[in-house]
Amino acid sequence: MTEGKIKKLLIANRGEIAVRIIRAARDLGIATVQVHSDADTESRAVRMADETVNIGPPAAAKSYLNVESILKAARDSGADAIHPGYGFLAENAEFADAVADAGLIFVGPSGDTIRLMGDKAAARAEAKKANVPTVPGSDGVIGDMDAAARLAEEIGFPVMIKASAGGGGRGIRIANDGEEFRTLAPQASSEAKAAFGDGGIYIEKVIERARHIEVQVLGDGEDAVHFFERECSLQRRRQKVWEEAPSIALGERVREELCAAAVALTKAVNYKGAGTIEFLYDDETGEFYFIEMNTRIQVEHPVTEMICGVDLVADMIAIAGGGKLRVNQSQVTRSGHAIEVRLNAEDPANNFMPFPGVVGELLAPDGPGVRFDHMLYPGYAVPPFYDSLLGKLIVWAEDRDKALMRLKRALDELQIEGLPTTAPLFQALLESDDVRASKVHTRWLEPWLAENPDLIRQKGGSET
Repeated sequence: MTEGKIKKLLIANRGEIAVRIIRAARDLGIATVQVHSDADTESRAVRMADETVNIGPPAAAKSYLNVESILKAARDSGADAIHPGYGFLAENAEFADAVADAGLIFVGPSGDTIRLMGDKAAARAEAKKANVPTVPGSDGVIGDMDAAARLAEEIGFPVMIKASAGGGGRGIRIANDGEEFRTLAPQASSEAKAAFGDGGIYIEKVIERARHIEVQVLGDGEDAVHFFERECSLQRRRQKVWEEAPSIALGERVREELCAAAVALTKAVNYKGAGTIEFLYDDETGEFYFIEMNTRIQVEHPVTEMICGVDLVADMIAIAGGGKLRVNQSQVTRSGHAIEVRLNAEDPANNFMPFPGVVGELLAPDGPGVRFDHMLYPGYAVPPFYDSLLGKLIVWAEDRDKALMRLKRALDELQIEGLPTTAPLFQALLESDDVRASKVHTRWLEPWLAENPDLIRQKGGSET
């Protein structure tokens, strides 16, 4: 695979993912243009890129979400491609269309594909057509609330009411009976409308004690391959905090079936670029169910890179430039076990309150099997305007037990002075018997947090 016709890449994002994309582009011999807001003038990505363009004030709506400013920056700098990273405009079909209409290359799937798979009800229908198992629920967006309430009764409570558009846990409610359903469904619709401009909702049966398993896929528009699965069951408020690969919950038969289902769906929509097919896995029955597709690179992609020895960001850039898949499925192998934890500028002992501030001394862990993807340097002022993610600490080892030991060592080495981070959370989680045995599910973490505030404080969290 080669980088094809891309010579200069504009990065329409910020933070650690912008740093990651710059590195991948340089490995391909591609020049980089980093856009930035007034708040990010001194960011690490700005310092690293070949060229930089200021696109507006700190508010994301006036900078990182300003399509016209980004396209103007691409034209003025002579960039021929745009990488959206994740978040902001990464899954915005209109942005992908606008990039293509401007004669530029969008590093990702087409606007039509984003539109199709970004509508969760439509994506569910596509999954059914590809014979991929789906969670029992409504066929498409629900309109008639009375009919929806009757369907919820048939499916069996509890049911999850979900926004058809968007993600990140917004527009989701869980109803335990018919009365709750009639109260919560309009709330979910209103929240979805406010967050995504689309109030469409659909319903799914709640799978009790489900694991969140996702499959990394890569397509070139004609063919597709998977790079095995990741487990992302440790979540707070439906936001992932800890990811690992592979999932030790899966047997080989289920793993093969789940990954094959992901590839089948990826091929069915002629997918181009890196994407993720997300599933719920029922520990009790061994069944898995499609829930959605993320049409972008994900925060947790490094754990897949560590076990498969690939550079997914470089691959998606090369595919966007006209390249084909560099491997067939039989050539994709995995080795060992990898774990990623998300380091946020938040205080886990004070209800995860965000704490932007100035980075003091910074000691990054390193050594065998340790990777730290971040945007930090001593003296950097973390701005308060954006997501609190500072970086990701990733470890690899021959097996999961050794990976857990390596993660402990790396967290002990890590020092980020000047602001609290979520590192104490992960040091505390490493002492949990359930975590060490991987006896977790998507609802496990929040009760554990409520029961263990003192343990987190002991690891370095706030005393407040």
